[in-house]
Amino acid sequence: MNSKRMQNLHPYVPGEQPKDRKYIKLNANENPYPPCPEVISAVTGFVSGSPEKLGLYPDPDSLALHEAIAGMLNRTGGVLCRAVSGGKQCRPADEDKIPFTVTPDMIYSGNGSDEVLSFVFYAFFDSDCRLVVPEFSYSFYPVYGGFYNIPLDPVKLNRDWTLDTAEMTAHEKRNRSGIIFANPNAPTGRGISRSQVREMLLNTHSDKVFVVDEAYVDFGGESCIPLLAEFPNLLIVRTFSKSLCSAGMRLGYIVASPELVRTVTTVKNSLNHFPIDAVAQVAGTAACSNDGYYADCARKIVSEREKFSTFLTHHGWNVIPSQTNFVFVKKNGIRGDEAYTRIKEQGILVRHFATKGIEEYLRITIGTEEQMQKLSSAMECI
Repeated sequence: MNSKRMQNLHPYVPGEQPKDRKYIKLNANENPYPPCPEVISAVTGFVSGSPEKLGLYPDPDSLALHEAIAGMLNRTGGVLCRAVSGGKQCRPADEDKIPFTVTPDMIYSGNGSDEVLSFVFYAFFDSDCRLVVPEFSYSFYPVYGGFYNIPLDPVKLNRDWTLDTAEMTAHEKRNRSGIIFANPNAPTGRGISRSQVREMLLNTHSDKVFVVDEAYVDFGGESCIPLLAEFPNLLIVRTFSKSLCSAGMRLGYIVASPELVRTVTTVKNSLNHFPIDAVAQVAGTAACSNDGYYADCARKIVSEREKFSTFLTHHGWNVIPSQTNFVFVKKNGIRGDEAYTRIKEQGILVRHFATKGIEEYLRITIGTEEQMQKLSSAMECI
């Protein structure tokens, strides 16, 4: 009864989602802090003040949301943990200033970055070219490769777990296919600099879309948004799920040239003209207008990450330097699945991947100070 296409599907496996509340959940890179109070007020005010709008279709183009996203990026420079807070809103750190104004027509938004990535795969990559990806990266890339019959060309990471940019560009030149990677990368947590990305762009095909997934950049990476002025084939994917405390809201977006945004919008309109519901648009707009709150949350997570990394190192764990809201760690002498089980027995969920090559590692989301103290106690004796 199933179609032939079904034979090539290998669904994404998310981190364990417990049905009860007994676990501290540090396995899905969610933000441990709630959205800012203004988001809650905006949502409750919208629902109670205009309940009839729930019976109407939302703005199909999410114009208010796109204006808010563009404004937030211009104020923060695209990296929240370094943005200089000044009350509700920020100004960018000097190294993150964008040398042009991000405009709403450079933004496309969808139901989480996963949906956005799906449309990007459909819009820009073909089945007759092997799309270049890192060997270990976001595990939805091979899912979409299978879904759209796009073959992948995985490139091994360097020994220090950074991207091998020379090999990736060499593969792209050979394949003439385009390229996609997360920066900072998941699950390793390592990032490359904006200048390294620029060098890759200079050495790959300018008529193929070059995708940088910046899901975690707000926790210490370097955003590639400034490079959009120079490279019209660059497309940046970002999300509200991590640094904007909104994984449950499902909002992701693209920053790119208006031409690329129009292409993805055409794909969206061929599937679902109304992808973002009215409540999510209101919540997202309110979140972007209060970037100072989220910058403070990002800084707290970075601080906890550094403290936790130091703790683990002092207790014999190997910790890969991270620019994200998680750490990727292992301990010699204990298998990754065994370490995962022993931590879970202490009431804490972390992420273990059975994938060959990283099976000895755990990916651990950074939580609140209290959560990380409990996790430290659980891992101290492993």
